[in-house]
Amino acid sequence: MASELTYRGGAASPSAGAAGAAGEYSSPKPAIFCLAAPSGSGSGTAAPYSSSGRVSGALTRFSVDPAAHNPGRQFVAGKVPLGLKRKGLRVLVTGGAGFVGSHLVDRLVARGDSVIVVDNLFTGRKENVMHHFGNPNFEMIRHDVVEPILLEVDQIYHLACPASPVHYKYNPVKTIKTNVVGTLNMLGLAKRIGARFLLTSTSEVYGDPLQHPQVETYWGNVNPIGVRSCYDEGKRTAETLTMDYHRGANLEVRIARIFNTYGPRMCIDDGRVVSNFVAQALRKEPLTVYGDGKQTRSFQYVSDLVEGLMRLMEGDHIGPFNLGNPGEFTMLELAKVVQDTIDPNARIEFRENTQDDPHKRKPDITKAKEQLGWEPKIALRDGLPLMVTDFRKRIFGDQDSAATATQGQ
Repeated sequence: MASELTYRGGAASPSAGAAGAAGEYSSPKPAIFCLAAPSGSGSGTAAPYSSSGRVSGALTRFSVDPAAHNPGRQFVAGKVPLGLKRKGLRVLVTGGAGFVGSHLVDRLVARGDSVIVVDNLFTGRKENVMHHFGNPNFEMIRHDVVEPILLEVDQIYHLACPASPVHYKYNPVKTIKTNVVGTLNMLGLAKRIGARFLLTSTSEVYGDPLQHPQVETYWGNVNPIGVRSCYDEGKRTAETLTMDYHRGANLEVRIARIFNTYGPRMCIDDGRVVSNFVAQALRKEPLTVYGDGKQTRSFQYVSDLVEGLMRLMEGDHIGPFNLGNPGEFTMLELAKVVQDTIDPNARIEFRENTQDDPHKRKPDITKAKEQLGWEPKIALRDGLPLMVTDFRKRIFGDQDSAATATQGQ
């Protein structure tokens, strides 16, 4: 697909882009790239975008030397302590309009970074980041990572990929292409511009684990030809590519293995168990439990995950790191928490289990505690009501109608 500039931050104040206080540098526009006019256009210069906003020329790298703006500052790409006050880095977030990506974007923008979101909106939603429209330090480009793109950034958070069974089973070939070709493109970009690269991998690389809880040294038990393999094996290959670029090109990389995550902005009907249960309870539908309900998962709130990703990016360790909440729940226990939160009278309906569904999943986060100083803070019973509020508003349209629809609970 051709790239489409969905939103570019508006012009900054007249002084933006000039050196501020000593040691500070700001840029009025976070994305540093230009577009060359198509060959044979018959014009020496051409407007880079058509009236529809679609890219009309070829993306061309445009290098910027921060030292030229502030010669006294030593610039180190991709390495800034979390708590350091500064004008910010240029950060690319692929999949930044998605559930996790949009929350990460919120944190990065709040920290003072200039953020570029690249998302094809297959599972992402423009509404997740619209509150940043009007911010000169935010830009969104509708683009598929399976196609190369040239940007100048300091850090790349690579989140782009369908992450729910409904989405990746709908188009398995597209899913594995995103994991492999998309990751290859982002690694190539990071190599060319010297950016630090963070891959968001998944606990699915452990498959149906024979080791419990799972530590990062466990190689997993994955069915390479199953219905979930497009995602599981795609992420395993993405990890391989990431480490090969690190060893072969000396690229600065980080790998996070993300366990089940929940919170506001999840897709309402994406097939994941927490979103399923919450949506069903709000709609007065039975909670669908597959199998006997004794399968276990660990659920972390999205803000805990974002904190872990940022600590990993800014730290000195490559990983992989398990990022998840070690609190373990059976599916029936999760259903009980949802009932207690939304509707104690919600019924449970059992159905035949899905193919290749892991029986147990729980992270060992010792490594993240010791090397990143990270562990989740928000318990399921504290985080779930925040997600319910978001789902209620999106399902019923507004808080008043939601309150009317849920009277008597």
